[in-house]
Amino acid sequence: MIYKAYFSPTGGTRKCLDILCPEGKEIDLTRRDYYEDYHLTSSDILYVALPSFGGRCPALAIERLKKIKGVNTKAVIMAIYGNRAFEDTLIELYDNLNSQGFIITAALSCIAEHSMIREIAKGRPDEEDKKKLSSFKPIIMKSLEKGEKIKNIPGLRPYKSISKFLTPKADENCIRCGKCYISCPSGAIDEMMPNLTDEEKCIGCARCIAICPQKARKYEDEAFSAVKERIKKLATERKEAELFL
Repeated sequence: MIYKAYFSPTGGTRKCLDILCPEGKEIDLTRRDYYEDYHLTSSDILYVALPSFGGRCPALAIERLKKIKGVNTKAVIMAIYGNRAFEDTLIELYDNLNSQGFIITAALSCIAEHSMIREIAKGRPDEEDKKKLSSFKPIIMKSLEKGEKIKNIPGLRPYKSISKFLTPKADENCIRCGKCYISCPSGAIDEMMPNLTDEEKCIGCARCIAICPQKARKYEDEAFSAVKERIKKLATERKEAELFL
């Protein structure tokens, strides 16, 4: 059986995974009520797609991913990033799945709209991305048939350190409808006062911004302005999907 696990707060990661693997039992690691344990066998195949947050896997996604165990189960991993860099995301994901009984036979990177700065990589994955990912499919199938561990995995150990992520804030347009509370992956938004966010719990995934019907949530402070300018300079040249075997 094919399983496809993903952590996709703003939808881009899932889009990339669906292009590569359109069918399979979905495991949505984004859900706050995610609790099911999975025990996969050697006859199963697992696809995992995580976004790159500051060049690393989201810690919350890795925590939930630990509920999926394999027994010499073949796997394909994907790092999705907003046209800047994915740095240590793939190698961190590889190490975690490897320790959980999986044989990673292929790894990919793909580009989606930047979750914080939507004008970066806007509209991606686009038609060119779809063609690129589609061209990888027969190569990936061969790697799965062979069942050999990947030899070429980008990234460094120890993984890079990351700073505290910025927290979106609600403005006066917030009507306290609670949609952000319901969909927040980390439970950082107050149920009774959804215009309030716990900065310690917030992982900066921007799901609340994407889900808000009033467009009432945003990054507004000077720190975000500085981050935005720095990332825009690093993300000017179009990056393409890559396959690693």
